[in-house]
Amino acid sequence: MNGSRVAVILVNWNGRRHLEACLPGLAAQRYRDFMVIVADNGSTDGSLAWLAAAWPNVRALDLGGNLGFAAGNNHAIRTTTAPWIALLNNDTIPDPGWLGALVAAAEADARIGSVASRMCFMDQPEMLNSTGIAVDPTGIAWDRLGGAPAAAGDAAARVFGASAGAALYRRSALEAVAEQGPDGRPAYFDEDFFMYLEDVDLAWRLRLDGWESVYAPDARVLHHQSASSGEGSPFKNRLLGRNKVWSVIKNYPLWPLLAWSPLILAYDLASAPYRLLFQGQTAALAGRLEAWRRIGPMWAKRRAIQARRRVAWRQLRAAMEPFDPPWKVLARYRHLSGRGAPGSASGVAGSNRP
Repeated sequence: MNGSRVAVILVNWNGRRHLEACLPGLAAQRYRDFMVIVADNGSTDGSLAWLAAAWPNVRALDLGGNLGFAAGNNHAIRTTTAPWIALLNNDTIPDPGWLGALVAAAEADARIGSVASRMCFMDQPEMLNSTGIAVDPTGIAWDRLGGAPAAAGDAAARVFGASAGAALYRRSALEAVAEQGPDGRPAYFDEDFFMYLEDVDLAWRLRLDGWESVYAPDARVLHHQSASSGEGSPFKNRLLGRNKVWSVIKNYPLWPLLAWSPLILAYDLASAPYRLLFQGQTAALAGRLEAWRRIGPMWAKRRAIQARRRVAWRQLRAAMEPFDPPWKVLARYRHLSGRGAPGSASGVAGSNRP
């Protein structure tokens, strides 16, 4: 098991009921050269005891508390030397061909650092949840083709990055862009993010280092959207507001950032009043204020990232989506309204909404 070609990692927090559906899906994979690691974020639902009894071949890591999606994955990745790292939300069910499709797409080109899956909603399998990460020049990130019919995702494509809810990463790519974590060890995801947009930040860093990302349409997964915190919850909106600012500050090259800054600021400042008016929340504003209060460490990370940047702006811009007017930006998220329920048992998940 330790010599497996792929390490499949699931971060779990009180998600036993989801693991009961997800792990059989992994056991049914046609591609067999993989091991499974469950990084448990201090679950109190008996997840660890159940894993030991029902799934003895699954490596369970007791993290001792809720460290978040980013740190949970970092801890698990560091326990394996597999050349490929597959991340999967525990509230998913993968198709039997999921992992094989990801590996085949990744091995087609040595420049590919990550591969995105075709994620559809568990309750509406005919609707796409994500086909990778899309980013526009204002720094907004979202789920590519989210809300479109499943058939819209039939074609393979080059994408900005992979949603960490169901993705494959080349280990050498992760090592190339790793930051220094709070414990001095490599941090593939930025642990300051805790959860949400940590995969967007990683996608930026991979792009800046010259790695490609592709979408594999045959890598199919069904997904419960926002089962851990609830779509539109104050907790989620605060972290999204904070982490959006941090991902832009860390990764956007300087001169293009200055050129686009009026629109970046206009679109970002408009988001908080929108949340207040239509959701009665100040969480998005609180998140942005927190981001600026704690901006110092992000500037330090930015200096390190930009110092090793290997690609020109024109290459980054080519991987981005077109600039859209505000009403089209809002339309990107219409299909998410009402999904998820705060407090439901799940593992924390990567997510790509501003």
